[in-house]
Amino acid sequence: MAPRVSFLELSLSFLCFVVFYYYHIRSKRKNPVIPLDWPLVGMLPALLANLHRLHDWITSLVTASPLNFPFTGPPRSGMQFFVTADPANVRHVFTSNFANYLKGPEYEEIFDILGGGIFNADGESWRRQRAKAQLLMSSPPFRAFVSRCSRDKVENALLPLLAHLAGTGEAANLQDVFLRLTFDTTTTLVFGVDPGCLVVGLPEVPFARAMDDAMNVLLLRHVVPQTWWKLARRLRIGYERKMAVSWRTIDRFIADTIAKRRAQKARGGIKDSADLLSSYINDDEEDSDTVDAFLRDTTINLMLAGRDTTGSALSWLFYLLARSPHVVGKILQELESIKGTSTTPDGMVTFDPDELGGLVYLHASLCESLRLYPPVPQELKEAVAADVLPSGHEVRPGDRILVSLYAMGRMEDTWGRDCREFRPERWIAEDGRLRYVPSYKFMSFNSGPRTCLGKDMAFLQLKAAAAAVVKNFEIEAMPGHVVEPKLSIILHMKNGFMATVKRRQALA
Repeated sequence: MAPRVSFLELSLSFLCFVVFYYYHIRSKRKNPVIPLDWPLVGMLPALLANLHRLHDWITSLVTASPLNFPFTGPPRSGMQFFVTADPANVRHVFTSNFANYLKGPEYEEIFDILGGGIFNADGESWRRQRAKAQLLMSSPPFRAFVSRCSRDKVENALLPLLAHLAGTGEAANLQDVFLRLTFDTTTTLVFGVDPGCLVVGLPEVPFARAMDDAMNVLLLRHVVPQTWWKLARRLRIGYERKMAVSWRTIDRFIADTIAKRRAQKARGGIKDSADLLSSYINDDEEDSDTVDAFLRDTTINLMLAGRDTTGSALSWLFYLLARSPHVVGKILQELESIKGTSTTPDGMVTFDPDELGGLVYLHASLCESLRLYPPVPQELKEAVAADVLPSGHEVRPGDRILVSLYAMGRMEDTWGRDCREFRPERWIAEDGRLRYVPSYKFMSFNSGPRTCLGKDMAFLQLKAAAAAVVKNFEIEAMPGHVVEPKLSIILHMKNGFMATVKRRQALA
């Protein structure tokens, strides 16, 4: 009778095989930065080991590759990506051969909470939604509404809150402050409702909390095998349980708001309302159930586009400004060229957002911050048909292209050896005007036919807040506080931005 092999012997044999395989593969690697491609699990172990620094890890991969890197996950896991930071490839995928690269069904399933809205849509559905949104967002009444809301929220909420923080002298999480600012502003623009997040005491608003929780889950769906998170979703366990709760909260808020707005319409009370929900309802000529589903998907997409991205951009801008007093000085000098449009009772100055449009250095500072810390750090596309990228890499139908915007802003070939420095001057030409940089190099507002419709609106809100804060306050980062990107679909700060706020002394 043959002796049985014990479990211990099998385990030791397997362990020896793994060790020998590891050293064999490592000895053949030309670049130690490139992760090992293991049998059965691919490069998943390296990904999991670097989740805490995901965007910087991806940057190191495309820097070492260079610019392009094929990531291999476990077989049939849906984790095979061609990662690129190559502007030529970006231009090809997002513009030259746009029709061949869609969001795809897997993208739509990951972002299921967005429904059939413009972020998930492809083809004719996307074209119809974009045309409608562009028509409404480019109208003079809505543009005036954006300018008025941005100024009012800064003057009546942001500046008083910062003045209160300056009075206490205590450190505050400015990321939370800026996200509350943009949440209030975006909810007002989209729904015509001000949730009042930005008041002294910083109350928790269930709708805002639900949006935060949902965004965290969406990123995790990108970095774990599909079968794992789909099973968790079906069983309502782990983070997917949190997603289900957030989804119900979001849907309840949107449904209640739509119902109230429809009731107002029945009484003839929203004809002069400029918010986007009212504009869509005024044009509603279809069955109410169908329209309500469309309104739900449209408004949550607009909320995601406006709130988290703008709040993230402001947070990173002031983090960089706190480390660059010479940049703050140049912005202050530029602000002297325009008069503040009003002065609050306690002497704080505010600006008309429309007057800030011509300030070159302020605009350059925002672009430089967006280059280093793009609010949406990566974009995902799926190939419809076989193709060859400008880099020479072949693409098969169904292959997924992951564009790292975060890494693109840190490539020496594109931005020079000082690419990791915060230097607004790189955006200013010798004649003092803004330097043109094509969107396939600077992807913060996407590129090609999907270029962000709210780009001008975002800059208006960013400038209104940035100018008022720089003019009236000094922001000092709390010593020893670590600021780094968070594992999220939007580039938030993992530990927030803890800083002290001081009233700026008026210049003599």
